[in-house]
Amino acid sequence: MRCQRLEVWKVSARLSADVYKAFAESRDFGFRDQITRSGLSIPSNIAERMEKGSVKEKIRFLDIAKGSAAEFATQVYIGMDIGYIDRELGKEWIDRADHILSMLTKLQQSINAR
Repeated sequence: MRCQRLEVWKVSARLSADVYKAFAESRDFGFRDQITRSGLSIPSNIAERMEKGSVKEKIRFLDIAKGSAAEFATQVYIGMDIGYIDRELGKEWIDRADHILSMLTKLQQSINAR
């Protein structure tokens, strides 16, 4: 897979795995499903972007990944507020999501510059 060469894919895949591990025992299936799916959607859309041919399609899948990162951060904030996510861990995850968003924006800019 070509996506494995991208640092943003590596960072987002690690975040997704960490979230899955953290919620493995959660009994709130709705929340667990939503936060793990949004986290999983980030590297999945980056991977899908790698297989697209046109610049327009590549940018679209990176936009979807950015949307998933924002959705994930929102769910982390809510998880912290309702006591599902430790505040320190939540802040770390939000920082990682912000870093991913920044990396995705830079990747989009480099694609557009070509």
